[in-house]
Amino acid sequence: MASVLFKNANLLDPLQADLLEGQHVLVEDGVIKEVSDRPIAAASARTIDAAGRTLMPGLIDLHVHVLATQLNLSTQGVLPDALVMMRAVPIMAAMLRRGFTTVRDAGGAGWGLKCAVNEGTVKGPRLFISGRAISQTGGHGDPRPRSDHLRPMSFCGCCFRAGDIGRVADGIDDVRKAVRQELQMGADQIKMMASGGVASPTDPIASYGYSEEEIRVIVDEAASRQTYVMAHSYTADAIERAIRNGVRTIEHGNLIDERVARYMAEKGAFVVPTLVTYEALANEGADYGLPPDSVAKIATVRTAGLHSLEIYKKAGVKIGYGSDLLGPSQRLQSDEFRIRAEVMTPQEVIQCATTTAAEVLNQTGQLGRIQAGALADVLLVDGNPYRDLSCLLGQGEHIALIMKGGVIEHNGLGA
Repeated sequence: MASVLFKNANLLDPLQADLLEGQHVLVEDGVIKEVSDRPIAAASARTIDAAGRTLMPGLIDLHVHVLATQLNLSTQGVLPDALVMMRAVPIMAAMLRRGFTTVRDAGGAGWGLKCAVNEGTVKGPRLFISGRAISQTGGHGDPRPRSDHLRPMSFCGCCFRAGDIGRVADGIDDVRKAVRQELQMGADQIKMMASGGVASPTDPIASYGYSEEEIRVIVDEAASRQTYVMAHSYTADAIERAIRNGVRTIEHGNLIDERVARYMAEKGAFVVPTLVTYEALANEGADYGLPPDSVAKIATVRTAGLHSLEIYKKAGVKIGYGSDLLGPSQRLQSDEFRIRAEVMTPQEVIQCATTTAAEVLNQTGQLGRIQAGALADVLLVDGNPYRDLSCLLGQGEHIALIMKGGVIEHNGLGA
């Protein structure tokens, strides 16, 4: 792997309030070797003159579904596996082009896809996978419509379709087995459903997911493999139940209140809001096939989104970056920056997608900062994101260079 020397860069360290001007960064063997405010001697390295552009760490999205190739997930499970996988390839390439060098898949992506990215067969962000999200019957991971007879799910045990985002498991023994199977199949963390959801057909937003005993079993099984549980949850009551029983990250969390937010902070739990997905669902959902029942649920959580950020921020809860977009709406991934900037500073928003996200992934020191010993995930940006986050929006038009693990994935400099 070739060495690369970036010179004359304005370095964005998410823990510093201002850019560090005139910085030089040496990359060797896929990691950051040296960062200095003085020229670095590296005769054999390829030199890239940043010419005053912003050099910043690669972005991290903690809630994606790379296999969510269409907005109506209830019909995706019947598609041919090869079709779903091929549709996912451009989705992942586009995420990387937007500057997201790492993503945590919140349901659907498996070990094979992660391997394909790691070996370079498929171009995309580094994947932290959850396998299939675990749901109770009638929960957010159960796509079956109401009918006189409840049909079996399309999988049994460890037999899945590529389009399956979730799986159903009920009772202590069943959820224990489900967690063990997902971990055996390569999951980096476990995703479970702790409340109702928008895209699922039969679960009201305010409904609870698993019983507290089932949640504890899921958490204990994950902990036995030195990993953690992320939980889809909206209401304050459902969030409190999940945190009380050991869940580490709350996904969405729109209907939080101040008391439960303080409880989360005391327990060291994280939240990963996904505000852009409600904007997308409200504006485009019906056009792209979202069922009417799901469209009707959107308003409940959409209006509370920004207020929830204020509550979490005030309580001191650590906030990660998530998008949770589906199908054609995946192109809006970077708009989460724009929405959050209404109640957070640019530095705070960037921390959500760098240092805090790295902490969620247990990758502090490896991801989220440009520092010696970290993986060389680097963006060269036209503009100063601390002054104007718009240079991180769109499809990467203002990102001149993208490096992931020391490999230059995009270079618009011509150098």
